[in-house]
Amino acid sequence: MIGRTAVVIDSSAYLSDEVIERYGLLLAPLSVVLDGQEYLEGVDITADEFYGQLSSGKSVSTSQPSVGRFIELYKEAGKGGAEAIVSIHIGSNFSGTVQSARLASESSPIPVTVVDTGQASFAEGLCVLEALDALAQGKTVGEAAAAVERASNVVGNTFVVKALDMARRGGRLAAGEEAAAGIPVLALTGEGMKVVGTATTIEEAVELMAGHVEAAARDSAGRALRVGVGHGAAPEIAAALRQRVAAIEGVQEVIDYVVGPVIGAHTGAGTAGAVFVARPV
Repeated sequence: MIGRTAVVIDSSAYLSDEVIERYGLLLAPLSVVLDGQEYLEGVDITADEFYGQLSSGKSVSTSQPSVGRFIELYKEAGKGGAEAIVSIHIGSNFSGTVQSARLASESSPIPVTVVDTGQASFAEGLCVLEALDALAQGKTVGEAAAAVERASNVVGNTFVVKALDMARRGGRLAAGEEAAAGIPVLALTGEGMKVVGTATTIEEAVELMAGHVEAAARDSAGRALRVGVGHGAAPEIAAALRQRVAAIEGVQEVIDYVVGPVIGAHTGAGTAGAVFVARPV
């Protein structure tokens, strides 16, 4: 809780335990289903366990938290002394999580502002961080929600995946998008995954991704970038990208994260990339 405001998030933001504990965030895990067995992300299954099982060719799907889970969290916030709740979630274009939160808000003992980030994975996390910063500065719930919207409109991303076939089956590639030969470098937009470049080696892919971050830093009008660098079962690629990104002029902060099961279900093992936002948003 920040002041008298409780903050509810979902697991796909991939914020660290340290951030969750520091701000007293309440977490609603999404679920991943492997061969008919349902697991709560980060509770019943870790990222390493998920990618290990995925490699055996298991069928996979995902689902949002239930309305009941959100009702429990909102009641918990009220019992903890909160006077208001801001509930910030994965975009409704990716998941039904926002819908569950809005339905649950009707049964909350205290007012709930549900915020649709329009983003997924750590792009969502960056939006949440803007709201946390705003609340920590004493701003209102409305101002925190507005900070999320501003961040969502400008957050950028670039990444590589080794499982484009899974992205296609999950409907995540933008219409008409096909990967060229080699290693496609992608960006997630409101229309889905778009191919923004092609590399012949991992080293070239890292350079292409770093180049996107560098271009964003140049175009940031003097503002500093907050960057997240993460991976799903591809730590070596993430480490190389992190080293390259940290040296870019205008990058103020680099945050490490791991792509968990819910997003990994759509990208597969071997994804790595960066998300970034120029601040103040």
